[in-house]
Amino acid sequence: MKTIPYGSQWVDDNDINAVCAVLKGDWLTQGPLIEQFEDKIAKYAGTRYAVAFNSGTSALHGAMFAAGVSSGDEVITTPISFVATPNSAVYLGGIPVFVDIDPATYCINTQLIEHAITDRTKVIAPVDMAGYPMDMREIRDIADRHDLVIVEDAAHALGGRRYGMSVGKEADMTMFSFHPVKHITTGEGGIIVTDSDEYTERLRLLRSHGTTKDPKKLTRNEGSWYYEMQELGYNYRITDIQCALGISQFSKLEGFITRRNEIADAYDQVFQDLPGIIIPPRPRWPDSRHAFHIYPIQCTGCDRKGMMSKLKEQGILTQVHYIPIHQQPYYQNHFGFREGQFPHAENYYHHELSLPIFPRMDDEDVNRVISAICKILGVDGS
Repeated sequence: MKTIPYGSQWVDDNDINAVCAVLKGDWLTQGPLIEQFEDKIAKYAGTRYAVAFNSGTSALHGAMFAAGVSSGDEVITTPISFVATPNSAVYLGGIPVFVDIDPATYCINTQLIEHAITDRTKVIAPVDMAGYPMDMREIRDIADRHDLVIVEDAAHALGGRRYGMSVGKEADMTMFSFHPVKHITTGEGGIIVTDSDEYTERLRLLRSHGTTKDPKKLTRNEGSWYYEMQELGYNYRITDIQCALGISQFSKLEGFITRRNEIADAYDQVFQDLPGIIIPPRPRWPDSRHAFHIYPIQCTGCDRKGMMSKLKEQGILTQVHYIPIHQQPYYQNHFGFREGQFPHAENYYHHELSLPIFPRMDDEDVNRVISAICKILGVDGS
């Protein structure tokens, strides 16, 4: 029996040939394809710049660094995300401040953000959970009133659209991820898109050991070989090998997003009428598009753990996204978070189940998932 994972990359012969061409060429690491890949993502997002990193996590770290987060600065974000979101601020001595989610979007409740702002707040870091392109207009207004930086974690949302614009334009910096289960892959990788000259300069500095050879930035110049380490940076550089794969994958992005939405539509059509199941929200404004990195249902009237187990017996793998970060031992031990602080996030977690959704799924796979869930619930899914 064929196993259906909850998510999977789709690498074809064109992708493989693109990577092989790099392996046969002169550049494996820091070559011309990095800038080409960055340019494609920047143009797609509608920004002036893109700076690629070796992971989405390192890209977020770079964004927090570029935003000036340092010891004692507070970063407001959601407890429903992967731990990398607040970790990127903690690396720099930042303090995570969680705001509960809006049950209607699974994203941060924008009406609660302003109540969490103090004189130590530096960054608001909203997360486009599951690929839902959350409304940035209110967050932008709040950030502007309080002189805060917006770092949007759009790891799930490449290809999403809100009121006619691609996700990526409205924050000060936006991160996309290229992990294999995301919309396109570079194996591992991430990128920050931005319109800021200053942020771009600092992002490039952090990803390459904090060093520069720019004559305008050097304190002195001893020759063409000369460089200076001006910040404590890291080796967060992506490679030409990865970017060759990313460029090839990017040519298929629109098709991938279209297929993800087709699968979500098929699920919606059946699951919206099933007792005990709540389907994921869709954007509520015109000319918008969900990116559907995952398809998160809420099992409100059925046994989630039992469903997960029964689906696995039938070769259908599911996942849970995510354990609320404030429940993680590290965050409780170091920052004093406790269960019960964010009830909507905790309720979401207790019922969430991510069903398979990825472009390589064919209609037979989709129907198999639908039929299996209907059978488990004892209903006719035809």
